[in-house]
Amino acid sequence: MKSINWKETGIDILVDIFAGMVIAIGIYNFALNANFPVAGFSGMAIILYHLLGIPVGAGTILLNVPVAVFCYKFLGRTFFLKSVKTTIISSILMDYVSPLLPVYDGDRLLAALCMGVLTGLGYALIFMRGSSTGGQDFISMSIKKVKPHMTLGVITFVLDMLTILLGSVLVFKDVDGFIYGLIVTYLMATVMDRIMYGIDEGKMTLIVTDKGREVSGKIDEYLDRGSTIIKGTGSYTGQEKDIVMCASNNKEMYTIKRLARQVDPKSFTIIMESNEVVGEGFKEELEEL
Repeated sequence: MKSINWKETGIDILVDIFAGMVIAIGIYNFALNANFPVAGFSGMAIILYHLLGIPVGAGTILLNVPVAVFCYKFLGRTFFLKSVKTTIISSILMDYVSPLLPVYDGDRLLAALCMGVLTGLGYALIFMRGSSTGGQDFISMSIKKVKPHMTLGVITFVLDMLTILLGSVLVFKDVDGFIYGLIVTYLMATVMDRIMYGIDEGKMTLIVTDKGREVSGKIDEYLDRGSTIIKGTGSYTGQEKDIVMCASNNKEMYTIKRLARQVDPKSFTIIMESNEVVGEGFKEELEEL
């Protein structure tokens, strides 16, 4: 039986508390009083709150039970148990802590913007710790397992659209509210993807040259940035070429392009977007639990 890493468990709980509080504030203190449909199981719980008077946190737990049973085989035991912990913490914060804070009663657009940013931040932090708040997150992660090429932001956006439509038809019946719901959904998905995949974004540069060693040396000299030399062959000439591959941040990319031209004016440079760079010199990835 695998021993419990108490340090990681403690960090998980602290992240759950912080992220859960951020999500609770976004939903309860900004969205609930603004009367626009909210996406996800939180949105479904708000529908139950308006129709049946069930507290948002309790409604979230009730909705989670059948989905958790159905999605268990896709998620695995570790992810499932961590998600149960996160769901309980976030639901308690939603029902018992966020009501103690002031409720925003201002402009609906500002409420939508604040809710989208806060919930996107909270959900991203929870996902990055290998957990979720259950409900639609279970469905999103199950789809991610089956369709790994899809980002969580895109999956969440599609599922959220369905909840917004349902909330608009059953409860709010307000075109403006529907538009605000769309704004929240798009903003939340964008923030999630930006934090999870784009916070360490940069550039990937491929330099096709006859002077791979010299180009690589210049990059290392001026930027202290390592690179990899790949051997290639020109399809038309049949001549062997060096391909210098270098990951960099956005600012360093211009210097790399200039250095390549200085060393070999005939070099061919390809610059690509790199959503995330993990490793030496960049962000260090957390060890898998």
